Amino acid sequence: MHEINIVRSMVKTVTEFARENKLDRVTEIVLDIGEVSLVIPKYVEELYPLVAKGTMLEDTKLVINMIPGMAECNECDEIYNLIEQDGRCPNCGSLDKTVLSGKDFTIREIHIPE
Repeated sequence: MHEINIVRSMVKTVTEFARENKLDRVTEIVLDIGEVSLVIPKYVEELYPLVAKGTMLEDTKLVINMIPGMAECNECDEIYNLIEQDGRCPNCGSLDKTVLSGKDFTIREIHIPE
């Protein structure tokens, strides 16, 4: 389960950002997790409260946006969802593709109190 290291790194990054910007509190963290990133959102949600416990992020809300795994077929230029099509182009059946989105794990937004 590599998610524990990802969550630890995310907590460290947000905490450092908050300290550098003299923030006392973060209210919400918004993450983008790609469908084909190999990061399991359920595990991130379960691990986050444990990793954030005792830090300035302990009561911070975590929001996860799933980013679709999209690809472009290198044979016919069809754009399609990798998961829905099992990685195969729905137009020509080719497996030769370029992944366009859905591979990343990104801290999209850090919200602070108004």
